[in-house]
Amino acid sequence: MMKYLRYLLVLIAASSLALEAQVQKPDLVLEGDVTVAQNHTHFFVPFMVPAGVHRISVDFSYTHRQEKTTLNIGIHDPNGFRGQSGSNKDHFTLGPGDATASYIPGAIPPGEWKLLISVSTIRPELTSHYRAEIRFNSPLEDSSFTLVPLETGTRWYRGDLHMHTAHSDGSCVNQSGARAPCPLFLTAQMAASRGLDFIAISDHNSLAHYAEMRELQPYFSKLLLIPGREMTTFYGHFNAFGTTQYVSYLVAEKGGRTIDQVAADVRSQGGIVSINHPMSPTDERCRGCGWGPPGSVDLSKFSAVEIVNANRVMSPFWDEQIAKGFRLTGVGGSDNHEAPKTDEIPSAIGHPTTVVQATELSVAGILDGIRAGHVFVDVTGSRNRILETEARTEALNVHMGDVIPAKSGTTIALRIHVVGCRNAQVQSIVDGKLLDPLLPLAEDDQTVETRWTSDGGRHAIRFIVVDTEGKTELLGNPVYVNF
Repeated sequence: MMKYLRYLLVLIAASSLALEAQVQKPDLVLEGDVTVAQNHTHFFVPFMVPAGVHRISVDFSYTHRQEKTTLNIGIHDPNGFRGQSGSNKDHFTLGPGDATASYIPGAIPPGEWKLLISVSTIRPELTSHYRAEIRFNSPLEDSSFTLVPLETGTRWYRGDLHMHTAHSDGSCVNQSGARAPCPLFLTAQMAASRGLDFIAISDHNSLAHYAEMRELQPYFSKLLLIPGREMTTFYGHFNAFGTTQYVSYLVAEKGGRTIDQVAADVRSQGGIVSINHPMSPTDERCRGCGWGPPGSVDLSKFSAVEIVNANRVMSPFWDEQIAKGFRLTGVGGSDNHEAPKTDEIPSAIGHPTTVVQATELSVAGILDGIRAGHVFVDVTGSRNRILETEARTEALNVHMGDVIPAKSGTTIALRIHVVGCRNAQVQSIVDGKLLDPLLPLAEDDQTVETRWTSDGGRHAIRFIVVDTEGKTELLGNPVYVNF
């Protein structure tokens, strides 16, 4: 597999930031001792929460567990009970739309909160020391449902970035044979069964699914659950990834927000935005599905665009935006609304698959891969197909998603590595136009080469793989010349 050296440097830096977030110093530390005199009692440890806090995270530890000391914990806000997890959780978080299982999501009111400690058992001769670290507004927990990567190591990670559940308009057949809102668990279960590494559940304008995703993430220990939300407006739909905080989606020409304002809010929270199904029609069947914002939109604030929605390839819109100078990463999404369905529907989970080169399986890792353009889309939803691009001049060697400078007359050598597409063909596309000749693939793992001469202008060179009938199987992101 060809190595993305520049990409590694970017993601190593990103991983360092994620590590800093995990070990950030606590805002408050609560400590004390418990003796046998407190056995079978409950007591509160108060602490103050200032205004402006939207998330509280607690890490709890105590000594003499090995001697069977057991302290149960819970928490109360100024208005009362917010959850209790006994002795089975040492870490929990509460935010406006999600919370660790056992705890109640919701607003974080300022004032006096109380950590509840219930002494279940302690031996007479012991004194147990407890420590509770309190963190406010954890950036990591605002963006992810896991504190650590599910996997480390550079490879292609496969996922689906567009799906719906009972928390918006996802439905499936219930036990009685009638249609009913489809539980989110079925979406995660189907994605895991299809061998995906990550999914973003993007229910329309909702935060409600995040609580369930946070509950499910520990169970789905090999499937990264990325917080997503389909911002559904009258003028177009776009996904927000990597933030759990509320962002107003109320875009309107009269008295409403602009798309630029919504995108800015998502970005300010560390997330990214991606245009969905831009070439869909907008009518009574699909309200606002096509991309038609009133006035101008600053697409430099968008990181990606859906170039394959279910089985529909929508690359012409993408090519138009690239021609205007916007380096939007092409991604795909099944737009699944019925989790149990498999290949009998075009929008089965994982069809298409978005494949991202990353150094680790984490929200930060996947989003950085998308930002960098180190992505290809597998229209067939396979588990093994690969498309890699390398561009080389005498001065520089770059890969898919990267920029390469090339003066007029400079020859760029292009290497395309394809896995799993025997008897297919590689098609070159420059600035949205197909170039001849097609490059045949005779092997399951093959590298083909071609050359292109620069005229000194700005261009985008990308490659697709088509089958013997001309149907697209894989779409790669461009190498950008002189951008």
